[in-house]
Amino acid sequence: MARELGEMTVAMMKTGRGFSLMELIVVIMVMAILGGSALMFFRPALDSYFDSRRRAELTDMADGALRRMGREVRAAVPNSVQTHGTACFRFVRTVGGGRYRKLEDMTRGDSKALDLTQAAPEFDVLSPLQPAAGDWVVIGNQTGSDVYAGHNRAAIAGSSAVDSSLGATRLSMGSMNGTYAPFSYMDGRFVLTPRTNPVVTYVCSGAGLSAAGTGTGTLKRIAGNFGGGGTLAACPSGGDLLAWHVSACRFVYDPNMGATQQSGFVWMELELAEANEKVRLTSGAHVINLP
Repeated sequence: MARELGEMTVAMMKTGRGFSLMELIVVIMVMAILGGSALMFFRPALDSYFDSRRRAELTDMADGALRRMGREVRAAVPNSVQTHGTACFRFVRTVGGGRYRKLEDMTRGDSKALDLTQAAPEFDVLSPLQPAAGDWVVIGNQTGSDVYAGHNRAAIAGSSAVDSSLGATRLSMGSMNGTYAPFSYMDGRFVLTPRTNPVVTYVCSGAGLSAAGTGTGTLKRIAGNFGGGGTLAACPSGGDLLAWHVSACRFVYDPNMGATQQSGFVWMELELAEANEKVRLTSGAHVINLP
């Protein structure tokens, strides 16, 4: 058909005769039929391509969000994970840690062991450490509220080098107000949390599905300072956008996961949807709860 139309056009050009209205209508009808046939042939493949691309983008977004949350949970301060329902959870992040000297070195009079009776003690750190003034030292966090309420943390006032036979660094602490660390804790471990934005909260809000099959919710990461008491009374607002098109999400925390009950477990579910395409990913992360 296309060949015949081409020959007709060439013949008309040679004779110098233009197209009649009927001929134009026939050409338009034929081209419409050809275009419709091509569209019917290619449309499924085109739709499949866009659907696959949409699912890939949603999967990448959900996977990236879950990986980031899991990475931070694994490095959280022991026993610091808290949830409010299943829509949000928070924890205190760490930037380092090590072991402190528990007893004085009997052969060296210049050693410094952690003395919990002092208001602002100094102590030798026995492992390599790069502390910064203002960072928080947390020792023996055995409950979910202590570190938030300030019962077992104190800010670093300064640090100095010591003889290698005594340790790696000597830390001097700020005021502890007589509530620093449980006296029964003797394992000699401590963790460092940053002086700015040590508390991280992940919040899923507005989750649902629109009439067009697109998720209406968001997942945000909120970083802030200590304050507001020792419990997570409500999911906060604000923060940095981590994922959108959220149609469903759920966060569950078990503080005593496993036979030894020395690690907690955060279960995270995230479902994203766009134009009736859905992806649902789940992930879990252990947090060491042995202080």
